Amino acid sequence: MITDTSTELVTTTSEGIAAVSLLRPDFEEYYLTVHPEGDGRSFDMFDKMREFLAEKNATVLKQYVFGGCRLHGKGMKALADACGPIDWPVTWLQGDACSGTHLTGMQVYAIAGTPVGRIHLDGQCVGTTYEDDDAKYCLLGNLQETDTSLSRTEQARKTFEKMEEALAEAGMDFSNVVRTWLYLNDLLSWYDPFNVVRTQFFEERGVFDRMVPASTGIGTSNPAEGALVTGLLAMKTKTDRIRIEEVPSPLQCPALDYRSSFSRAVQVSLPDHSKLYISGTASIDPDGNTIYIDDTAKQIAHTMKVVEGILLSRGMDWNNTTRAIAYFKDTDDAPLLQDYCHKHGLPHMLFAIAHSDVCRDDLLFELELDAMAVR
Repeated sequence: MITDTSTELVTTTSEGIAAVSLLRPDFEEYYLTVHPEGDGRSFDMFDKMREFLAEKNATVLKQYVFGGCRLHGKGMKALADACGPIDWPVTWLQGDACSGTHLTGMQVYAIAGTPVGRIHLDGQCVGTTYEDDDAKYCLLGNLQETDTSLSRTEQARKTFEKMEEALAEAGMDFSNVVRTWLYLNDLLSWYDPFNVVRTQFFEERGVFDRMVPASTGIGTSNPAEGALVTGLLAMKTKTDRIRIEEVPSPLQCPALDYRSSFSRAVQVSLPDHSKLYISGTASIDPDGNTIYIDDTAKQIAHTMKVVEGILLSRGMDWNNTTRAIAYFKDTDDAPLLQDYCHKHGLPHMLFAIAHSDVCRDDLLFELELDAMAVR
C-alpha cells in the first residue's frame, strides 16, 4: 500500500482475481485482472467480476476478454447474466492461431462515486467518459469498421475516422489522445500497410507536431471478423495542474526511428498521483533489432528489463503496477513468465495472458503495462 493523507493505492488478491484500487477523495478507480478457473469454468470470471463490482458499487468503464471468438456469444450472455445489461465497451480478442476453445483472462476498468457517460456509434457502446476537477477522461473500446467487405487498409482508415467521431462526442479530438490499442487480424500479413495508414492519419491531424501517444499494436482476431478493433484513452485538461509527457525508454530507441508511430511510454502527472502508460514492449535492442530469436525465456527476460528501465526512470518499480497484458505467440510459454515473476518477486497476478502475434514474426512475447504512484 502507498498512502498519503488523502489518496491511497491498494492492491488486493484473492483466488483468481487481483484488484488495484485508487482511492481518491471524490471517487475510486478499480483495475481488475481476472484469471479463469480450470475444467471448463472460464465464465466463472464474470461472477468474480460481479461480486467485486457489487461490493464497491462500481460501474464498468471498459473491459477486455482474451480467448476464443467461438465463445463470444455464450460468453456475452454469461456476462449479462452475471452483471446485468452490458452498457460498456467489451473488447473480445482471440489470437490468430489460437484453438478458440477457452479463455485466458480478462481485465476490467471500473469506477465508483462519480457519474459516467456513454458514447455510442453504429448502435453499440464504444466509449465511456467521466470527469474530475482537473480533466475530462474518455475511454474507447471495441471500436471497428462495420463494413468488413472493404479492404483492410480501408477498414483501418475508417476506423481511425470513427475513433475521431467518438472523440468528438466527448468534446475531444486526437490532440487529446494519450494512448491507443490497435488489434489487427492477421497482423503479420499487413502490418506495414497499416502503419502507412496510421502515419498518414497522424500527419493529417498534426499528431507528430505534439505528443505521439503510447500504443499497443498486436495481432488478434475478433468476433466480427473485421480487419482490426481499436481503443484509446484521451484526456481534456481543465487546469494547468496536469502534465502529460512522452517518456523515452532508456534501453531502446524511439519507435519512430523504425517508422512505427508511437511513443515508448506516456506519463500523466496529476496533483495527487501520476500514471505511467508503457506501450507494448518486446525484445528489441537499442538499434531496433530483434534479439534472442527462438528463445522465449530470454525474450521475456529482456522485455522485462526494458520495462523495468522505464519504470525506474520515473521513480517507480514493479510494485507500482496497476495492470499488465502479456502477449504470447504461443501461450504454452506462459509458465515462463510466471517463473520469471516468481524468481524476481514480481506481482504476476496483475498480468493477464493473451494469445497473439507480435509485430514481427521473430518476436515471441510482448508486454504492455500501466503503473501508478501516489504523491
